Amino acid sequence: MRLIDPDAELEFDPDEVYDGPSKSQKKRDVEALQALGEILVKLPDAQFKRIELPEDLRAAVADCRRITQNGALRRQKQYIGKLMRSIDPAPIQAQIDAFNGASAAENARLHQAEKWREKLIADNEALTLFLNNYPDSDATHLRQLIRNARDEAARNKPPKAFREIFRVIREALQAN
Repeated sequence: MRLIDPDAELEFDPDEVYDGPSKSQKKRDVEALQALGEILVKLPDAQFKRIELPEDLRAAVADCRRITQNGALRRQKQYIGKLMRSIDPAPIQAQIDAFNGASAAENARLHQAEKWREKLIADNEALTLFLNNYPDSDATHLRQLIRNARDEAARNKPPKAFREIFRVIREALQAN
């Protein structure tokens, strides 16, 4: 039996043995690229058309969007992941992040429009505040819509003017 001398010099330095990322890390990286590919597949058509992709990747994602069978869908997603390994995913991720940020800002704008609509219908003074903040709005048209929306609510009619107020407010918010 051979004993190991704890004071002896090591024949190799463990720090010099490192030869790149581990197999597990490589697998995590590949899975992350495949997940990014799945996000591309699930993008709405308008965003998919605007995103900049290499032609072969765009074709593979477009094919994947048409596939319905589970096995074929899984293989196509793996193929997209394979194509993603040969490109830099950072610009694609940045574009997707921009889409998500833009949609968050759009959601905030829609919530603000809903709040303005509720205030305008509930309070006569709110129209003055709205016109001070958005002077390009048509005061006469908005006043008429508010009157019609109140009348619709009182008579349990379809909310045509209610929706029109929202559209006018949304356009005013986008103009600013």
